[in-house]
Amino acid sequence: MGLKVKPIAESAKKLVERAQAASGEYASAAAASGDQWNTQTQAAKDNYGMAITAAGIKERFARGAAKAGAAGYVDGITKKGKDRFSQGVSIGQGKYASNTEPYFSTIAGLTLSPRQPKGSPANYTRVSDVGKALNAKRLALLGSS
Repeated sequence: MGLKVKPIAESAKKLVERAQAASGEYASAAAASGDQWNTQTQAAKDNYGMAITAAGIKERFARGAAKAGAAGYVDGITKKGKDRFSQGVSIGQGKYASNTEPYFSTIAGLTLSPRQPKGSPANYTRVSDVGKALNAKRLALLGSS
C-alpha cells in the first residue's frame, strides 16, 4: 500500500501562501547571514571544483536545460523577470559602476595608434591593443597576472 500524500495543487498553494507570509523573516535572516554565506562558500571551493568536473555533468546540464525547455525559459522571463528587471538594474547601478570603473579607466589611459582608412589591417592592431589591455586588467584584478 502506497503512502498517503497531499494533492500537489494543495501543497503548491500552501507553499505560495506561506512564502508570502514569511517574506519579511526571509529578508532579515538572509541579510544577517552574509558572513556565514561567505565563509562557507569560500570553504566549498574544492566541492565546487569536483561538481563542475564530475563525470556526466555536461549531459546532466543539457538534460536540465532540455527539461525546462525554451517555453519554460520564456515563461520565467515573462512572469517574473519582466517586472523585476528595471528594479534589479536600479539596485545594481552602484555595483556596476564600481565593477566597471577599472576597465573604463584602462581604456581611458590607452594611447592608440592613429586610425587608418576603413578596412585597413592597421585598425585591427588598435582593437588588439584594447583587448590585451583589458585582459591584463582582468587578470590583475583576479590576482593572476
